[in-house]
Amino acid sequence: MIEPEQATLAPQRASRGEKLLPFLIMTLVLLADQATKYLVETRIPLYGVWAPFPALEGIFRVVHTTNTGAVFGLFQGTGMFFAGLAVVVAAAIIYFNLTLPGHQWLLRIALGLQLGGALGNLIDRLRQGHVTDFVDTGPWFIWNLADLAITSGVILFGFAYWREIRREEAAKRLAEQATAPYADVTDSSPQP
Repeated sequence: MIEPEQATLAPQRASRGEKLLPFLIMTLVLLADQATKYLVETRIPLYGVWAPFPALEGIFRVVHTTNTGAVFGLFQGTGMFFAGLAVVVAAAIIYFNLTLPGHQWLLRIALGLQLGGALGNLIDRLRQGHVTDFVDTGPWFIWNLADLAITSGVILFGFAYWREIRREEAAKRLAEQATAPYADVTDSSPQP
């Protein structure tokens, strides 16, 4: 039999809306990613440059490039490996989302960002054999919105996970403090 205090500590089931949140985020990321890549592919020739703010060209410009590697152009020539990895990661994210308890909004947003980014670059790999990158921010690698979503999702996931661990540790300490006075009670009556 579950005690009343234990019933409030049991994880709550996620609502349908919570479970759908990552898919909504994923859809928004996919639409923005694919739309921006389409605009770059159709309006800027390959390796062409567009500086929307000429005074900031040294730190921000649009450069139409291709990427056969991973996020931010790392590990060139391994595109099909990362395509397969994207499928595995997408399946893991979907499964994790469906098994998460309720009230895990930040984790679900992070999962949606990662899922949208992974699928955005996967679509490119399957459609054209490479990913279209175009955001050049100075000395950093050239990237796209899918890369930004993946990176933001990983950072947000790490923060949410760290916050959840701290919350659980605080609850554990509180529970230990609440039971500590009863654990140390001894019979101090004189022994015959």
